[in-house]
Amino acid sequence: MAAPGAPISPNRRSIIHADLDAFYASVEVLDDPTLRGRPVIVGGGPNDRGVVSAASYEARAYGVGSAMPLRTAARRCPSGVFLPGRPDRYRELSERVMSIFADCTPMVEPISLDEAFLDVTASAAALGDGETIGRRIKARVLDEVGLVVSVGVASNKLCAKVASDLRKPDALVVVAPGDEAEFLAPLPIRRLWGVGPRAQAALGDYGVTTIGQLAAMAPGTLHRRFGRHGYDLAARARGIDPSPVVPWQRPKSIGHEHTFERDTVDIRQLEATLLDVADSVAGRLRRHGLSAGSVQLKLRYEGFETLTRQAPLPRQTRESDPLYEAGLALMRGTLIAGRGVRLIGLTAINLADAQQLTLFDAPDRTDRLTASIDAVRARFGDRSITRARLLTERPDRRFDFGERPSRLPDDRNDSEA
Repeated sequence: MAAPGAPISPNRRSIIHADLDAFYASVEVLDDPTLRGRPVIVGGGPNDRGVVSAASYEARAYGVGSAMPLRTAARRCPSGVFLPGRPDRYRELSERVMSIFADCTPMVEPISLDEAFLDVTASAAALGDGETIGRRIKARVLDEVGLVVSVGVASNKLCAKVASDLRKPDALVVVAPGDEAEFLAPLPIRRLWGVGPRAQAALGDYGVTTIGQLAAMAPGTLHRRFGRHGYDLAARARGIDPSPVVPWQRPKSIGHEHTFERDTVDIRQLEATLLDVADSVAGRLRRHGLSAGSVQLKLRYEGFETLTRQAPLPRQTRESDPLYEAGLALMRGTLIAGRGVRLIGLTAINLADAQQLTLFDAPDRTDRLTASIDAVRARFGDRSITRARLLTERPDRRFDFGERPSRLPDDRNDSEA
């Protein structure tokens, strides 16, 4: 028996991955029961130029998935119900679900609005084993929020994540300690963290299509082909993942993007859109109690050529105007004359907790004003209060994921499941 205070062995941990099923689409059905059983597609209208943010399982039966162009989704699913999305409502329900997780353990690591890892090792004495806690979570989320959550339970984050994805929707999959490699072996290699499309193609050259086949490869061969990442792949294929559950961390960046209905060369429209985007980024910074030391501009042209530029700010700030002015300078130096812009985005980076003030700032007045604006928008929506300049030039907003607190390792690109 381990001595009091001794670290817990990785194979004795109890880790849960909880993932809300088709979260955004499920929220829309929850609030409008007439949508139940219909193919719901969140992200915009069928003729918009954006992408799908979420699709119900009925829509997925038509081949519709996250990140697919909305127009492609409309062709595949002409009977789909297309909705613009309601980020504030999704955040509200996400917070309620995360509070249920926190009732089970303080060790909660959110991955996005709809999923999180929980280390429930220390909760066993009070609440039972991982499977028991997983069932409790599923029941509470359904009873108190009205949503369905899939749960995977394992001794590490890797296997818990794979388990929750395996039998969606409404999954509860438990991987017993010691069975990690056996559990993973028959699964396709795309389910393993760090195996994106390029890695799949490279492993295909060796005839590897399952995680078990990958586990059987010599680590030296993987190292020669993938470098240091090869050793990580070999360990994961054997179900080894010592990474800890890390409770919530502040975002490393906060950004917002806008996709235009039609490619535009109109400088006034671009400037107005950038101002609107800067307002959104500043509001999110204030919501997190953060300030930015630099900004990054993103411009996507016709043909999907994308350029990014970044610059430091004069001081740490969470106000719209400095973000906009820095972004505007970057945009003017980046625009290519005569080329239509498809997308514009602004991201706050080099984040810190404090806002630096200059000798001439009036923090009390500024803070009161921004707090009042934020309160109005929180209650009545982002479009309830705006700048006079944007009343005529304001772009039509597109649904935006907003910031994510953390990311899955390596090049795995998970869409909402």
